[in-house]
Amino acid sequence: MTEEEQPATIEIVRGTPTAEELAALIAVVSDAHARERSEAVAEVPHVSAWQRTRRGLRAPLRRDIPWGRYSG
Repeated sequence: MTEEEQPATIEIVRGTPTAEELAALIAVVSDAHARERSEAVAEVPHVSAWQRTRRGLRAPLRRDIPWGRYSG
């Protein structure tokens, strides 16, 4: 089961809510969750052919090694 397929869970840790209070809580939280999930859509970035085929940047020069690896 993927994360998208798992139902949301609510855990009551204190108090003794009535059935009506639980129903109201579940309705409000479920509606807010559904709205947030429908609005949370990531845009797919456009990748051009140049970006896919270009060579990556080289690693930065190591300044701790002297030129030609001679230490003195």
